[in-house]
Amino acid sequence: MRTIFIWALFIAELSFAQNDLRDSLNRVLEKSPRDTNRVKVLLTIGELYFFSKPDTCLFYSKLGLELAKTLDFTKGEIRALNNMGESLRFLGDYPAALRTQLEALEVNRAIKDLNGEAGCLGFIGLIYIELREYRQALSYLLLSWKINRQVSNQIKETFDLTNIGHAYDLLGMSDSAFYYQQEAWQTYTGLNHGPLKSLVLTRLGNAYLGIGLRDSALQLYHRSLANAFLVDDKVNPSKIRKKIAELFLSTDQTDSSLYYARLAFLDAKAAAQKLDMLESGELLVKLYRKKQETDSAFYFQDIAMAMKDSLYGPQKFKQLQLLMLEEQQRQQVIVQEQGQFRNKIRYTALISSLVVFLILALLLFRNNRNKQKANVLLKKQKDKIEESLSELRSTQAQLIQSEKMASLGQLTAGIAHEIQNPLNFVNNFSEVNTELLDELRDELAIGNKQQAIEIVDNIKQNSEKINHHGKRADAIVKGMLQHSQTSNGQKESTDINALAEEFLRLSYRSFQTKEKSAVEIKLITDIEKSLPAVLTTPQEIGRVFLNLFNNAFWAVNEKLKTVGVLKEYQPTISLTTKNLNDHVEIRIADNGIGIPSNIQDKIFQPFFTTKPTGQGTGLGLSLAYDIVKALGGTIVVNTNYHKLHKELLINSDETSGPPDNNRDEQAGTEFIIRIPVN
Repeated sequence: MRTIFIWALFIAELSFAQNDLRDSLNRVLEKSPRDTNRVKVLLTIGELYFFSKPDTCLFYSKLGLELAKTLDFTKGEIRALNNMGESLRFLGDYPAALRTQLEALEVNRAIKDLNGEAGCLGFIGLIYIELREYRQALSYLLLSWKINRQVSNQIKETFDLTNIGHAYDLLGMSDSAFYYQQEAWQTYTGLNHGPLKSLVLTRLGNAYLGIGLRDSALQLYHRSLANAFLVDDKVNPSKIRKKIAELFLSTDQTDSSLYYARLAFLDAKAAAQKLDMLESGELLVKLYRKKQETDSAFYFQDIAMAMKDSLYGPQKFKQLQLLMLEEQQRQQVIVQEQGQFRNKIRYTALISSLVVFLILALLLFRNNRNKQKANVLLKKQKDKIEESLSELRSTQAQLIQSEKMASLGQLTAGIAHEIQNPLNFVNNFSEVNTELLDELRDELAIGNKQQAIEIVDNIKQNSEKINHHGKRADAIVKGMLQHSQTSNGQKESTDINALAEEFLRLSYRSFQTKEKSAVEIKLITDIEKSLPAVLTTPQEIGRVFLNLFNNAFWAVNEKLKTVGVLKEYQPTISLTTKNLNDHVEIRIADNGIGIPSNIQDKIFQPFFTTKPTGQGTGLGLSLAYDIVKALGGTIVVNTNYHKLHKELLINSDETSGPPDNNRDEQAGTEFIIRIPVN
């Protein structure tokens, strides 16, 4: 069965002799009887119009389909259906295209033709991509790729791989897109197929653009465009030029972008590619609006709207819904038939097994009484174990609540210091306003209007400051209340930078209140400003930050007690955030007493703690681990901390103080949290 690759190859090889070939085929058609050769001639004529006049291709393909069905010529019927489906896709009639390819798929499966089945699956995947149903497209494309790899069809395998990567690119999954486009280019190695080479190079350029390598992407686009001109590729130039135009637009090179966008539109129009006309038309609207050329913007907006209505209008959507309903019902019938067949097999197996079971039943009956006695004993033991487990869970829940309340108490102490500052401002400015009001009354009494106006201005400024600091105090109180509430599990977009910095500050305030130490702790923050918002539960992730910061302050304070303030030891705590594209990374480090190497694999276990008795429950890190895991993230302790963060050793004497055989020689701890962006 011929595919889109054969058709594209015909156009590349016969571009200078198409008119003569069409005339020759038409003469053959006039003399050809109504047999399978006539079907082949009809379909071959249609394929010559495939990229230039898809409506003409559709006409000849329909004639070929009717004759193939009359002659019971299955291969010709499948080829005609594939030609019709692709022509309908180019013309933008997606419901009819999908119906046609599903019919071809059913015929291929009936005759068990794996090559034909894979081709139909690939065509259906392309239709779903243009319908912007990318997940549905992937389900068909991945199955097509699996079959083509099984039958060693290198061209189709390459085509499937680049379409899979394209679907992932449209889903915004840049890493997956880059992987599959690289696989496609590697699979293409050794082939000599011009249009397919243009397509793979373009898609590979899209993948490089997706990971931020614009120069590499532009080079690939120009390389692909040169190849398309070389092989007289009619389909890909519009797509390539549109991507170049989008790249120039992203770098504010409007004139260059407009130049390529116009060419992309003309290429799409010449090849009768409605989807490409829509996308390039929408890009031209954006560019002309940017240049404030209203007439041109309206002109292309009308074209884009017409194309969009033609491709995705209400009538097409309704037809597609009906088609999907029919396909679901057909699949249900197939599933029911398969179920009935399986039931017959099961019934036969059941009858055969029944005899065996009867024999086994006689043997098992003797053992049953002994097992009953054993079961009674096991049940009693089980009841005792369940009772003990229930008591253990109750105790664990109480300890977890105690841990949370302790965390809340520490947070409250920090907030108390934070809120005192704005309250002092409010009180001071209120007293000043009272004095100014007295002065205002005196000035008004003597008729000094100018001085009175100046006093009123001062009162207004002071009132604005009172309002500002009052709102600041209100925000702090709301934050405390929010942290004290039990999480309902509802996730929301969270600014990790702001949240982490807030809890670092509050934990430090709490530490100062509790310890009343004269030694200042050095805080290092390295915040990446472009960190994306993360979908989390703020109360829960806030508990994680608070616990890790509290542990860090405790660790450096314990080291202070060991080395003393006269040993040139500078207690230091650092907070670092980093954007890893699909994850955000938060590093919380200290140069305190560290964690013994022999217990590092136990620190996330419930009830395990390195703190002295009465200073910790051993649930803080366990809760932090569970919260981060629930968000799909990871939390680990970095054992190579000092090699990676030498700045924390500045002004620190790590060898001071008595030796501790249970601690690492280079003390200090770093926790690394990674949370997925999506």
